[in-house]
Amino acid sequence: MSLRRRTLLKVIVLGDSGYVPFSLLSLQYRFFHSNHAFSFIFIARVGKTSLMNQYVHNKFSQQYKATIGADFVTKELQIDDRLVTLQIWDTAGQERFQSLGVAFYRGADCCVLAYDVNVMRSFDSLDTWHEEFLKQANPPDTRAFPFILLGNKIDIDGGNSRVVSEKKANDWCASKGNIPYFETSAKEDYNVDAAFLCIAKTALANEREQDIYFQGIPEAVPESEQSGGGGCAC
Repeated sequence: MSLRRRTLLKVIVLGDSGYVPFSLLSLQYRFFHSNHAFSFIFIARVGKTSLMNQYVHNKFSQQYKATIGADFVTKELQIDDRLVTLQIWDTAGQERFQSLGVAFYRGADCCVLAYDVNVMRSFDSLDTWHEEFLKQANPPDTRAFPFILLGNKIDIDGGNSRVVSEKKANDWCASKGNIPYFETSAKEDYNVDAAFLCIAKTALANEREQDIYFQGIPEAVPESEQSGGGGCAC
């Protein structure tokens, strides 16, 4: 009987729900502080919650409900010899919710930035959020810290209403060190799984030696699974 390594990835989703991004102030606690955690950040009212719900619950709703404060969902996936638990956080990011702060960013291992391909303002704010994250999270090496960009809502009007071209997005990614880019549709479930798999793999690849793995009770792997590989490359 072999043992499967378990890893907890903390995924943080930030956004201003269509308002101007703000500087977060202070958070007095941190969840799962003793476990290995990865954090991913999403920006603005660009379908963050819809992406999360599609990925975790395979559901999409046309009704918009603002996220109040912070909320999270979890999903487990197998990557090679690791059973990974993604803990994906979603925040409102509006000015009246400035109780979230620096500690909420700290401990992140990857930052996911998302924008609406049909709204130029959501794309223009990416630089602000990119800088805000690096300022608040203060990673050891800001140049090497992994980011991923998602261009969401490509399904709207059959793609005829988009104002941000794929080339423009790719150029932005190139200017930030060639970060990965995915165009997604939470409504049509297009590229959602592929994007999150790349997010998880990118975070795992960025692991530092001092990261602490979630040990828990080792899970026995059935003999039928012991020869299997896992995952696809980003």
